[in-house]
Amino acid sequence: MKWMKRTGILISLLLAVSFVAMTGGRAVSGDWRTASRESTGLAPDPVTTIEPVVQVYAARTYGWRGAFGVHTWIAVKPANASSYTLYQVIGWRARYGGSALVIGTDIPDRQWFGNKPELIADLRGDGVDDVIKRIENAVDRYPYADTYRMYPGPNSNTFTAWVGRHVPELKLDLQPTAIGKDYLGASLIAVAPSGTGFQVSVLGLLGILAGVEEGLEVNIAGLTFGVDPLGLALKLPGFGRIGRQIRFDD
Repeated sequence: MKWMKRTGILISLLLAVSFVAMTGGRAVSGDWRTASRESTGLAPDPVTTIEPVVQVYAARTYGWRGAFGVHTWIAVKPANASSYTLYQVIGWRARYGGSALVIGTDIPDRQWFGNKPELIADLRGDGVDDVIKRIENAVDRYPYADTYRMYPGPNSNTFTAWVGRHVPELKLDLQPTAIGKDYLGASLIAVAPSGTGFQVSVLGLLGILAGVEEGLEVNIAGLTFGVDPLGLALKLPGFGRIGRQIRFDD
């Protein structure tokens, strides 16, 4: 497996250089202590919103890793609640002996250290309180809460994909830049994160996925290449999705 990891790192570095050239370095520059963590206005105001809400976000990671990878998290607000609860995995906590799994009240749509998030799932209204309970149950059963590995996983995207597999109502089509989403641990076969297909993966380093929401994806050294016929879109490492994203039930 070492050659796949080394190949993945080399490809990632090349993609990072390309992405930095395209963006002028905006995704990798700055100081994390002063980087923006402000709300982007993507989440409804919990104080004035009575209905239950579930949202899943992805944003480019801070620093050089943002050139080819994203961080993902889940936000929930039950009916009549006046705040959001966020579920996410943060690596530095595990490195210092704590749990990488972070659960707490927070602003759901804030920038991830200067990088604006993208809303990749948004559920509201009838039945969503039941979805929230299923999310809470899946979070409680996440098997890698005390483990974090940036590449190939388990990481923040491994966590979000895990929840997606156990809560198919989310229909999560995670970006090809969500490195770690294909990490299955000791398992070789699993339901796709969207719940609309299946995948085979060897430690998140080599595999294939086919699903109604995701289309067809090939994972090589942890990097995703794919095509989504539903949205006539390409999926490429570093660049992400090129084309429209259309849900099967739209």
